[in-house]
Amino acid sequence: MQPYLEKTFLKSAAEYKGTHIYKLDGGSFANSYYIISNPGTRHLLASPEVIGYDSYLAMCGATSDMLGWLKQQNMTGDSADIMTILRGGLNYPLEECCYRNGIRINNMDFISCERVIRNNQITGLDIRYTKLSAPKDITLMIGDIIASGETLARCIRYIIAEFKRLGGSIRRMIFFTIGGTRAIELFEELTPEFRFHWPEFEGITCIFYEGIFSAYKDKGVTGISWPQIDFFWKDGVISPEFRRYVLADDDALFEKCVIYDGGARRYEIPDHYKEVTEYWTNIKDAADNFTFKDFLDEKLGYPTPISHEKWLELNHYQKLDKKAMADLYIFEREFASRSEDLSIRQIADRRLKEFSQALKEYIK
Repeated sequence: MQPYLEKTFLKSAAEYKGTHIYKLDGGSFANSYYIISNPGTRHLLASPEVIGYDSYLAMCGATSDMLGWLKQQNMTGDSADIMTILRGGLNYPLEECCYRNGIRINNMDFISCERVIRNNQITGLDIRYTKLSAPKDITLMIGDIIASGETLARCIRYIIAEFKRLGGSIRRMIFFTIGGTRAIELFEELTPEFRFHWPEFEGITCIFYEGIFSAYKDKGVTGISWPQIDFFWKDGVISPEFRRYVLADDDALFEKCVIYDGGARRYEIPDHYKEVTEYWTNIKDAADNFTFKDFLDEKLGYPTPISHEKWLELNHYQKLDKKAMADLYIFEREFASRSEDLSIRQIADRRLKEFSQALKEYIK
């Protein structure tokens, strides 16, 4: 289990309009961490066929609902400044959803920090473009994917330095992410840096869509996962709604990553198509090198079978509705039982056919 997640549990905070809101509780956090679940984001993160503008639209409901709830709790103020980390950050509908909830946007700023990837490893980062204003006492709002956290750490520290240089100040930060466990560690590290410069800094509210995922530390049982980049469930905290949604589909659990490359998925669809098809082709080729049982256990996040009590603990569900969690446990156990006779090659062939059919209007 990740150190920051030890002794933590999910607490149901609200069901606001169409979105379930959970708070991560039980830890000694300097900040607030939430998981939100909505039909749009469940579909987005379970289905790599959701691409282009549809991937943006899929996030609008959850984002708007969460902002509406935060405003209702007096956690946003009436205005905000949006900082967009270019490419992946453009997927997040923050401006539109603030508008829907009567939150005025004072400034829209931008920063470009691109990963340099060689041999499936991040070898460097490069800030190439910035447009940044620095007012005083602002609510800073950002949306981005957080995997290794290196891109975000560099960007946030750059923003802090520029605000100090220009005489601005940050009151609070609201961060929306399709992100991993590293986000919590990073934000806990960054908060003292904010408060060193601005003692009145209230903290960071970090909102995860559908779960706090975990990034692979190695190439996984298949030998083809991307360390520090690909997301899966193990050692994370996944919303109960997303678990059920994914397991209601025969194949969704076995995708390479819950989001793949967010920028390519929105703006470079042929590259996204290539990544998904390469994954399933490589899975077929590597099928003799791992057992399906090991693959299933890796994707579920624990060795099956497992007791109900241990399942609750690993998933941080101890404080959630007992009957609902018992039903979900049975549902997950039945999925694992059904999966014992599955063929990874048959799944790969089916997914390749389905994905090709879904994207044929984009890929000629």
